[in-house]
Amino acid sequence: MIVNEVVEVEADAGARAWLASHPSPQPRVIAYDLKRCCGGAKLCSVRVRAPSRRDKVEKYSATTLPDGSRLLVDRRAAARLPSRYALTVRGLRPFRHLDLDLDGEQWGALLYDRRGQTATLAGDGLGGQFPE
Repeated sequence: MIVNEVVEVEADAGARAWLASHPSPQPRVIAYDLKRCCGGAKLCSVRVRAPSRRDKVEKYSATTLPDGSRLLVDRRAAARLPSRYALTVRGLRPFRHLDLDLDGEQWGALLYDRRGQTATLAGDGLGGQFPE
């Protein structure tokens, strides 16, 4: 279990086995990616991956697993993640990879929450505003 000032991250048995079979001297990264498409839609993705040269360390919070594996969490994702979550393994061989183990509400909050912001809709019966 990773214990941080704000967050606890657990690694399930599959994730621990995956980490043991894929040792890395560099920390793994929980990356949050945001792109806008031509119509203005927001496309968000979250991946657990190896670090890249373009990663800026100051944009991540650092934690350590009990086995010594380090983890960097994108601060934008860290603000939206629950205080306790888990790592798991998903995919079929050879596409198995580490992933976050979140329920639907947690995925929605992580990918689509815009904390503290509201959008205006005419005639929505909610006084023109609803939380996003």
